[in-house]
Amino acid sequence: MTRLNYLAYGSNLFAPRLAARITIRGVAGVVALPGYELRFNKRGADGSGKCNLQACKHELAYGVVYRIDSADKPALDRIEGVGHGYSVKLWRDITLGECFFYHAQASALDDALQPFDWYHAYVLAGAREHDLPASYSKAIAAVATRRDDNGARRAENFERLARGFAAILPSQG
Repeated sequence: MTRLNYLAYGSNLFAPRLAARITIRGVAGVVALPGYELRFNKRGADGSGKCNLQACKHELAYGVVYRIDSADKPALDRIEGVGHGYSVKLWRDITLGECFFYHAQASALDDALQPFDWYHAYVLAGAREHDLPASYSKAIAAVATRRDDNGARRAENFERLARGFAAILPSQG
């Protein structure tokens, strides 16, 4: 089966979140993305801000490259909303080769958006899980969030986050 390099930079940074969606075949590495800035300005279907890599000449974002089966890409495209706010873009890394990632379409951007607290927690957990630079994690932590009014969705996602932490903590000890 053909393997693809998927560059995650948002909530899918947190491996347990991605693993609940598709099969991860490995982590190829962490990449620096010069000329990009992590923003929470992509309008989600739930009305909150989702992550986007926005071109910004003097900024630096980070991502994690996961190896996935090509057969899983259509499912991930659907989950991420390709054609409904995101499009697929390619990044070429000197060491890892071609990677694909999801990039917000201009029609789906709104700088006034804030992420839900649980979504933001996934992004921050992923940054910490992969030991992204402390200054980068600190910048993510400083992003203003809003509480999800859908209490069941909020509780379910915080529970998933807790289960994800429980799954990865023993391996880091």
